Amino acid sequence: MTLALPTPAVLTDAVVRLEPLTPAHVADLFFASGKDDELWQWMPAATPRTEDDMARIVRSLVDNPARVPYAVIHEGRAIGSTSFCDVPGFDLSVEIGWTWYGRAYWRTAVNTSCKVLLIDHVFGGHEHNRVLLKTDDRNTRSQRAIARIGGVHEATLRRHRPRPDGTWRDTVCFGILREEWPAHRARLTGR
Repeated sequence: MTLALPTPAVLTDAVVRLEPLTPAHVADLFFASGKDDELWQWMPAATPRTEDDMARIVRSLVDNPARVPYAVIHEGRAIGSTSFCDVPGFDLSVEIGWTWYGRAYWRTAVNTSCKVLLIDHVFGGHEHNRVLLKTDDRNTRSQRAIARIGGVHEATLRRHRPRPDGTWRDTVCFGILREEWPAHRARLTGR
């Protein structure tokens, strides 16, 4: 069975609004997260130093047919981005990745809200069996956040991809199965 990426949609709750990413989000994204080396050290792109750098990143996400990128809107401004990507087909999975938020939104309700909306979208209207979430093995903050939403460590891919600085990244892989999601969702939304 071959699956497509989840269909783009506007997804919203009381904390965030996820809308398809466009070049119109560049200025807000640069304001929220540009020039932050700590944030960008874990991303496959170099730290955006200018709005033009951010525009190139947004363009690369929007123009990639193997990705459904979203702008994360909080209080009327784009404060980050997240994407659906990597649908191998054989295991009915989809990855949520390329997620970043401005530093002011770390350890807030933003990430939980985004993940609930995205995972509900996947399991609510699509045939996917599993959601994958991957992160750099050095990014322990992200690993803790993924575990908090219910991600189960499944594997570590050694020397999975080069980092922007030329070193090799080992990638930690987490998964959430369709049948596991209702219990995780109830716990997360009951907070």
